[in-house]
Amino acid sequence: MGDGADTLRDYLEESKRTVVFTGAGVSTESGIPDFRSPGGVWTKNQPIYYQDFVDSEDARREAWKRKIETDKVMVDAKPNFGHLAISKMAQSGKMANLITQNIDGLHQASGVPEDIIIELHGNATYSTCLDCAKRYENQPIKDAFQETGALPVCEDCGGLVKTATIAFGQPMPEVEMLRAQDATLAAELFIAIGSSLVVFPAAGFPLMAKNNGSRLVILNRDPTEMDDQADLVINDEIGAILRQVVPMD
Repeated sequence: MGDGADTLRDYLEESKRTVVFTGAGVSTESGIPDFRSPGGVWTKNQPIYYQDFVDSEDARREAWKRKIETDKVMVDAKPNFGHLAISKMAQSGKMANLITQNIDGLHQASGVPEDIIIELHGNATYSTCLDCAKRYENQPIKDAFQETGALPVCEDCGGLVKTATIAFGQPMPEVEMLRAQDATLAAELFIAIGSSLVVFPAAGFPLMAKNNGSRLVILNRDPTEMDDQADLVINDEIGAILRQVVPMD
């Protein structure tokens, strides 16, 4: 464990432009389960596809029921040491961008500047109108749904309101994908942390970086199918490794 942490620390010192890419494994130490892990949400319920949400009131009701249930864990979650170490990297100028697959908002809560975060799969801490993109806070929506069964619609245009996450079958956010591509192609060091690297197109960014001449580091508890492409692979607990890599005050 020490050798890998030492090498990663050296890589960080040598890099002039580091990009960090995070997946669900960063947040499991905050008590947020990986949706794909045994016992995770997607092993208990089939995902609700975007078009079903748009077409079916029953699907929208089920989506909000699930949102209320998952928020019992998510809204009380706090950034763990992995989040805080990544935030420290950003604040010290060691990280140019943070590309994340996570939707829990814990990177923002840990202090990573909003303008360097690229959220590929959206954010579950608020909702938006699918037509005009007006932002809505979740709690009033959940309260109304629980009290009266009311499904949210936009007060400005009457459009459907959905959590600001990318559902199955929903187009990836074009602006964020382009930002992620630009950041990846500019990276000298690309560190994938806590991602199984199986969900595409997001999982394509590590290989894009590697193929463009960047060093690639994969830090994940379990092996991934991309390990043989990386310059450094560390299979260990994220917080324990980053505690050795990033000095904290």
